[in-house]
Amino acid sequence: MVYARRVFDTMPERDVFSWNTIIRCYSDVGPCQQALVLYTEMHQSGFLPDHFTFPFVVRSCAVISAFREGKGIHCNIIKHGFDLDVFVQTSLVAMYSQAGELENSWLIFNQIPAKNTMSWTAMVAGKAQNGFFRQALEVFYQMTVSGSRPNSITLVSVLPACANLEDFNLGKSIHGWAIKLGLGSDVSLTNSLIALYAKCKDLATSRSLFNGMREKTLVSWNAMIAAYERNESSSEALKLFRRMQNEKMVYDYITLVSVLSACANLGALNTGRWVHELIDRNGLYDNIAIQNALLDMYAKCGSLELAREVFNKLSPKSIVSWTAIIGAYAQHGQGEEALGLFRKMQEEGVKPNAITFTAILTACNHSGLVEEGKEYFYSMRRDHSIEPRLEHCACMVDLFGRAGSLVEAYGFVKNMGIEPDLGVWGALLGACKIHKNVEMAEIVAEHLFSKDPQTVTYYVLMSNIYAEAGRWEEVARLKKLIKEKQLKKIPGWSLVEINRRFHTFLSGPRLCPS
Repeated sequence: MVYARRVFDTMPERDVFSWNTIIRCYSDVGPCQQALVLYTEMHQSGFLPDHFTFPFVVRSCAVISAFREGKGIHCNIIKHGFDLDVFVQTSLVAMYSQAGELENSWLIFNQIPAKNTMSWTAMVAGKAQNGFFRQALEVFYQMTVSGSRPNSITLVSVLPACANLEDFNLGKSIHGWAIKLGLGSDVSLTNSLIALYAKCKDLATSRSLFNGMREKTLVSWNAMIAAYERNESSSEALKLFRRMQNEKMVYDYITLVSVLSACANLGALNTGRWVHELIDRNGLYDNIAIQNALLDMYAKCGSLELAREVFNKLSPKSIVSWTAIIGAYAQHGQGEEALGLFRKMQEEGVKPNAITFTAILTACNHSGLVEEGKEYFYSMRRDHSIEPRLEHCACMVDLFGRAGSLVEAYGFVKNMGIEPDLGVWGALLGACKIHKNVEMAEIVAEHLFSKDPQTVTYYVLMSNIYAEAGRWEEVARLKKLIKEKQLKKIPGWSLVEINRRFHTFLSGPRLCPS
């Protein structure tokens, strides 16, 4: 771009074509801000932009989030009479979608007289990027009905909608369609398919697609590592990262965030420290996502000292950072410290969110701070306009239950205002076991068995409650029921890290003795 700009600046005479060329170059290669600067200079030099100029300038506005300038350019588009040009309109659809203004985007889209593949794709992508996944699929369906043929970019745009809705069958259909259209080897499309199958828990197909790629990009590696990390296969994520290093692939902060999350899931402190060294060596420590991932990793690996060290270096501290460190102290039973951090967070003007309150209620729960927990729970709606969710209610039930207030816990469940889920009833059943309240346990178990008759955990827990009460006939009845339903308890497992290698030990299902 440096040489291209020098040539442009030394041209004795310029025409609209030369202005469009240099603006397009900045739009494609960057920095996009220069495209807007040159657009203004083009006006000042007496040249009028045409239907080639505007798409590049509008796209640049979208890339750098210059939406105010983009709206001004939209006015110029109308003044110059290009508001019905399909390419100009398509660029505006994409820009307003990027700004989150889907009403304006949809309005412009509907004004396009002859929609082409680019127009449809821009609208599908806009809906999906803004979280309107079903609407994205509806637009995609309308596109196919209209006779417009999707390209690889269209399919890449619609696949995240399938993934987020976990519509496995539609995703597979689109995969088959891509193969029929001859797009099966497209790298970006394959990356999206890897993410889709991973979201739908089909890691085997994700890995098969990854292995079959002739050219793996950084996005490909990141997609596969993230697929393992998010599907409880964190050790595979770390193995793939090591292979990535062996193949001399350059990684970025997105890679390392997934790797740190994998370390956190495994409790792999030594590997996490090694990744921290890689971060420092590559100058990536200043990235806020990396810092939050490091904080979370150290906290989950049990190193509160290192987690606090990372937190203290953060500037500024986001709500994500505050919530992570509060949650760390909460999980390690240091409730007073967690509440102190929460008060300090509020003093610094950071507003809590629903996840912060989950961490706070967990802190009260693990430290037996019943009155404090009640106060924080009721302050959610009263002081912060945050509607309590099921996870908050489950924390309260557990809090009451651990304190032995089973009647209050049961009354809370019955008057929650929202339908209690398995987590809420399960917390109450666990409390019944701790305090050996068989009568209430039977009432709670009936709710659990009716809501989820196929989960063996509740039968085992109830069987153990009966065993502790010496009611062996009921124990035998539940054992027989488990056998008749062919229910199996997933064995627990322990993991030990030695020299950054992981050794897994399985333990069989434990049912009370007969």
